[in-house]
Amino acid sequence: MNTFERAAALADIPSGTMRCVTVRGHEVLIANADGEVLATDDTCTHEDASLSCGVLDSAIVRCPLHGATFDLRDGSPRDEPAEEPLRCHEVRVEDGVVFVRLRGE
Repeated sequence: MNTFERAAALADIPSGTMRCVTVRGHEVLIANADGEVLATDDTCTHEDASLSCGVLDSAIVRCPLHGATFDLRDGSPRDEPAEEPLRCHEVRVEDGVVFVRLRGE
């Protein structure tokens, strides 16, 4: 059953920040990209690195390990060495709570 799961309080993810949360056993990156809340897998597709430890610039995240960048709106890699996209997840914000529905589970 693939339903929306409570992931975080919106107040804990101010605009311009991101954090890693666990949703149904999966590490998920939640980012507040200038007011747009986005969710992807937290692990870089190039190497096993947590993207939440990287740098967020609007909707672009830079991996802390080798500098690969991804567009969090669609998961696409923007710079090498990453070539595979991130898996994006559906997000819903209600009453100050961020809910995530995992895709491709």
